[in-house]
Amino acid sequence: MVSLLAAIIWVFVATGVAALPLRWQRGPGIALLAAAPVLIYLLGRDHGWFAAAFGTFALVSMFRRPLLHVLSRLRRAPAPEVEE
Repeated sequence: MVSLLAAIIWVFVATGVAALPLRWQRGPGIALLAAAPVLIYLLGRDHGWFAAAFGTFALVSMFRRPLLHVLSRLRRAPAPEVEE
C-alpha cells in the first residue's frame, strides 16, 4: 500500500513539475527520473508484474524526449583512445 501511495504522490509531483517554466524543470525532472525505477520496482514487488509493466510504459511515455536525448548523446560518445 505504501508503494501505491508513493506512486500517486510521484504523479502529483510530476504534474506540478510539468506546470513549471521549462528552465525550472530540469532539476526536479532528473530527481523524478531517478526515483522512478525504485517506485516501479516497489510497485512490481507489491502488486505484480502488470503494475510494473504499466509503470514502465508510463515512465517511457512521459520521459521519451529526455531519454531519446540521453541515448543519442551516448551513441555520439567518442571511442576511447588506445595507447600503443
